[in-house]
Amino acid sequence: MNYDCLKLERQLCFPVYLCSKEIIRHYTPHLDKLNLTYTQYIVMLYLWEHGMCNVKEIGNTLMLDSSTLTPLLKKLELKGYITRKRNANDERIVNVKLTRKGKSLREEAVEIPKKMGECINLSEKEVISLYSLTYKILANIEKE
Repeated sequence: MNYDCLKLERQLCFPVYLCSKEIIRHYTPHLDKLNLTYTQYIVMLYLWEHGMCNVKEIGNTLMLDSSTLTPLLKKLELKGYITRKRNANDERIVNVKLTRKGKSLREEAVEIPKKMGECINLSEKEVISLYSLTYKILANIEKE
């Protein structure tokens, strides 16, 4: 039997995993200054873009389940970056809104993408291609 398919060098998942891990590691010093973890940062990115929304919308977009998202949102609320409030018409829905402090954090975060772009050092065309292929993989996996 040929076991070449089991070689680490033949596994697409391995360099993707390493790349993700290293990119997040390079984000850490920038996010430490904002008192955010990477996962908290992507939630804040979503909120800065969309404003008030509900927990389900955040979870669906970021592919985070409630067991991850609920404690994360509690921590962001304790830091004063967001508020959470049950919807008056449907108590199952929890709305999330940026506070003034959460909105102002955006100003401190605005340079992070540029710094990360310098670190990654890909051309614009390469970034677009990588982004497109990555989302194609995600879409294909979601179909299963």
